Amino acid sequence: MVCRMFRIEAEVDKARHDLLRSRLRDTDTAASPVLAALRGTPGGRERPLHVWASRETGDFVGGLAGHTWATWLHVTYLWVDGRHRGSGLGSRLLAEAERIARADHGCRHARLDTWDFQAPDFYRKQGYQVVSVIPGYPPGITEYTLTKRLG
Repeated sequence: MVCRMFRIEAEVDKARHDLLRSRLRDTDTAASPVLAALRGTPGGRERPLHVWASRETGDFVGGLAGHTWATWLHVTYLWVDGRHRGSGLGSRLLAEAERIARADHGCRHARLDTWDFQAPDFYRKQGYQVVSVIPGYPPGITEYTLTKRLG
């Protein structure tokens, strides 16, 4: 059955994006006992987690941005200036984020996505394991999802 009573639009709209996310979370929470049990607990709400590195001069040289939710640390971005790669700074940023996630946010696991030309080997050295490989995402590149149990 085709319903012509709806207008379909394709536009970026932060307010509707946030409403969509909220409604989806409400629907998911109602359908899942696990998510329902999380609601109202400290781990049941998403919390940002950021770790920054700068030189004594204040120059930004690296950082990690992510969030915690449901006992998981989600690493969204980790970047180190090329002049400081290989110095251990990336490992320190990641370790500090994991420490904060465990100690302050009650996380037991971490997850992240990376591409084949970025840092899958770096993350493996930090104790992460590949749980998903998507070849050709985007074309010519492979995406990896990795997870780690936080001790």
